[in-house]
Amino acid sequence: MADPRGASKRAAGHAAAELVRDGQRLGLGTGSTVEFVLQRLAERCAEGLDVAGVPTSEQTARRARELGIPLLELAEVDRLDLAIDGADEVDPAGNLIKGGGGALTREKIVAAAADRLVVVASPEKLVDRLGATFRLPIEVLAFGLRQTTARVAGCGLAPALRTGPDGAPFVTDEGNLILDCELGPMGDLGALDAALQAIPGVLEHGLFLGMAGLTVVGEADGSTRTIQHR
Repeated sequence: MADPRGASKRAAGHAAAELVRDGQRLGLGTGSTVEFVLQRLAERCAEGLDVAGVPTSEQTARRARELGIPLLELAEVDRLDLAIDGADEVDPAGNLIKGGGGALTREKIVAAAADRLVVVASPEKLVDRLGATFRLPIEVLAFGLRQTTARVAGCGLAPALRTGPDGAPFVTDEGNLILDCELGPMGDLGALDAALQAIPGVLEHGLFLGMAGLTVVGEADGSTRTIQHR
């Protein structure tokens, strides 16, 4: 049986990989759609494309090495030409919720270092408002978790500690924890962004506001469409 979602992810990932130009330095995101970006990039590298990527997670780093994609450290460059990453939600303005894979802090640092952020997505990721289908991840220190969680709740959110399949707390590549928060209708996402950043113990959150330049949406029939954000 055909997998429509897999086909749409493949289409988006391959189309985004075709945007990469020779000599570019890339941010390489994390997630199932980015897997198809990596596969196509590896093919292009084998054909002679000269690129190097900064991975946003240990998972992406391992996969890129397996595929033969050259990697570099973010500390080796002042800026990146392009970052390609997935998203858990994309609203009409190009604002994102990210962090379903737990790599949100590295993903945001890499996206901020790039001249352009290209998002790869399947159609169900497009939403009318952020929080409609996905909870907002917030990366927090384990120290002071009780107090940090209370302050996050004070922002009008409903936080729950993320756990793994074994029931133990999920731990990020940075050794931190994730609070997944129900996000009701919010009139001012910018104000929420600032409020969360001001909480001691919060490392980063999954609101990516005004960062995406383009979203590549893959369809189940293998076609793609693009949404220009800025």
